[in-house]
Amino acid sequence: MQDRIRKIVSESVAVKNKLLSDDGLLTVVEEIVSSMVKALKNGKRIYFCGNGGSAADAQHLAAEFSGRFYTDREALPAEALHCNTSYLTAVANDYSYDVVYARLIKGIAHEGDILVGLSTSGNSSNIVKAFETAREKKVITVGFTGDTGGKMKSLSDFLLNIPSTNTPRIQESHILLGHVICELVEEQYFHK
Repeated sequence: MQDRIRKIVSESVAVKNKLLSDDGLLTVVEEIVSSMVKALKNGKRIYFCGNGGSAADAQHLAAEFSGRFYTDREALPAEALHCNTSYLTAVANDYSYDVVYARLIKGIAHEGDILVGLSTSGNSSNIVKAFETAREKKVITVGFTGDTGGKMKSLSDFLLNIPSTNTPRIQESHILLGHVICELVEEQYFHK
């Protein structure tokens, strides 16, 4: 069993080594940080969405912004869109699960806000529809996806397409880059 454990850990390390050597992807991370800092300084909000494990990651990252990351500081305006279960279940039941995020973006997001969507395939229809609505409202879109970017690729102002097709390895890299972004936004926004 230890050999299997080593193999899984090695696969995760290999994906992260690909991230380290991809200057283009690292540049996108820098651009996301700059965009988020600018948006926050302009009184804008950051929204997160995902499904399943990616919903958990979306909620985790939103909490890093609205709670704290490293420093004791004021809350930043960030939230995960799936946390209101009454809304989520009503809209899914009355309309369709495909529109649960798009309806919220249409109703609460404003031009210059940022929508971060996490989807390992890049093809989650509810996130794709949310990104389409975000485009209409001039909301900045940040896609966290797998290798190809899927349908989210053409809808993302900033795309972090992890160089892997393995769902757990993609999600591990999403949370890694999410943490990098949280740390750098916190440092730059609060000038630490």
